Amino acid sequence: MGFPVGKLPIETLQRLLAAHAAGGDRVIVGPRVGEDCAVIDMGASFLLAKTDPITFVAPEIGRYAVQINANDIATMGGVPRWFLATVLLPEGKTDEALAEEIFAEIAAACRETGIALCGGHTEITAGLSRPIVVGQMLGEVERDRLVTSDGARPGDNLILTKGVPIEAVSILARERGAAISARFGAKFLSRCRDYVRRPGLSVVPDARIAVETGGVHAMHDPTEGGLASGLMELGLASDVGLFVQKEKILVTPEGKLVCDLFGIDPLSSIASGALLIACDPASTENILSALDSRGVPSAAIGRVLSSGEGRWIEEGGKRQPLTIPPRDEIARLFAP
Repeated sequence: MGFPVGKLPIETLQRLLAAHAAGGDRVIVGPRVGEDCAVIDMGASFLLAKTDPITFVAPEIGRYAVQINANDIATMGGVPRWFLATVLLPEGKTDEALAEEIFAEIAAACRETGIALCGGHTEITAGLSRPIVVGQMLGEVERDRLVTSDGARPGDNLILTKGVPIEAVSILARERGAAISARFGAKFLSRCRDYVRRPGLSVVPDARIAVETGGVHAMHDPTEGGLASGLMELGLASDVGLFVQKEKILVTPEGKLVCDLFGIDPLSSIASGALLIACDPASTENILSALDSRGVPSAAIGRVLSSGEGRWIEEGGKRQPLTIPPRDEIARLFAP
């Protein structure tokens, strides 16, 4: 039986990377589970390189592609600078209007973030039912400001910004809008569709505020697989244990209702728009206050443990092992 829709199982990915990934003298951070970008030594600074596809949604796909890739640059403490896009368009369904729409979305999102659209590739591709955009983002970070996913330390606090599952809500509002509108009304659906902007998919401001405040040891943006996968990826990258209190996790109001409607777990649903921060306990309140002063909701949801203490989530005073979901809840919903 083949793998289900979604990410490769972590064990498979780890084996493939160990067997086939080749580094180089100037590669500071190469491919590994839980790390958001490659880091390449350019002398005075580091070049950050990232690629991510958009496969779950077609409306506003260009905006999704820019923001999702920019997020990973930001989680490394960097500034996203240059974007390239491979735009694959479905045979028999593509016209000039569709191509124009996607290009305009990419251009608008790049302008809003100060990113240059500097290249890419387009083609009409056989076998597709809808467009796919594969983004490639390059950014820069000063050598002494690099933040990696493997920097979390026992004793650190864990902060979550904005809440979950922002991206899942925005996708379902586009792909399952009729069901949402029938249950909650047109105004509610409009709010959900606007999740791409408010609270927003971008964590670039969140990361910048945290880094400027100080005391950040690691950051990671939970994407496919949701917050549960994001936490586990951070724990694996840093080789640490984790303790998370479920009651403290921010779940957006619309997110709770939409997830209940479709019977999906908000903690295992694609969660771009939220940022995980592992920070020095002495800096936690300063980071929370700085985020709040800039209009970014956040909460301390747990702490980092030593590797031998395990990874746990607590609800109602009872601990359960924190695990990686077999696949994202959106993938399960779309491809049962």
